[in-house]
Amino acid sequence: MGIFSRFSDIVQANINAMLDRAEDPEKMIRMMISEMEETLIEVRSSSARIIADRKTAERRLNRMKAEISEWERKAKLAIEKGREDLARAALSEKQVITEDVDTIEQDLQVLDDNLAKLDQEISQLQGKLQDAKAKEKTLKMRQEATGARIKAKRQTERASVEEAFAKFEQFERRMDHYESELEVMDLGKEGASLKQQFTDLENDDKINAELERLKTGINKADK
Repeated sequence: MGIFSRFSDIVQANINAMLDRAEDPEKMIRMMISEMEETLIEVRSSSARIIADRKTAERRLNRMKAEISEWERKAKLAIEKGREDLARAALSEKQVITEDVDTIEQDLQVLDDNLAKLDQEISQLQGKLQDAKAKEKTLKMRQEATGARIKAKRQTERASVEEAFAKFEQFERRMDHYESELEVMDLGKEGASLKQQFTDLENDDKINAELERLKTGINKADK
């Protein structure tokens, strides 16, 4: 179903109000322009038909006026020749054609009125169409500007996220470095502790040997 049901709907349409109510203004303005262009084609076609009809009627009118003049000439000739009967017949034909001429002239006036009305409608349609196209251009510019702002914002947000990740990775690398240093320090301590344990074992063996020696000496003394 179209947006406009009658020509008057287009002429009286408040484009801005219709777009404000539309869920998709861009789609709405495209549909409006399409219907306006179609209506403009129809009105121009009607105007072209009227112009063609008017030319046909004018040619017929000119022929009839020529016939009227001819019957007028023949009526005069008949009177000059004393043939009143022929003069009456010629005037009768002239009268019939004259009535047809009156009808055609009335038809031409109607055609002229319709043509003037169509010319006015074409002018109004062209004005509305220009307004609609200007509005479409404005909407496109707004859409492009909004799209550019969204793109720029996304790029900024993406850059911020990338910067945050870079800082986090830098922090992780620093922590890895610190942990590596701690592990190296712990390895050194573990090595020193292990050496000390072996030294302690060796000392224990010496002490035990000395202890056994003393026990043996005491036992021999008692005997």
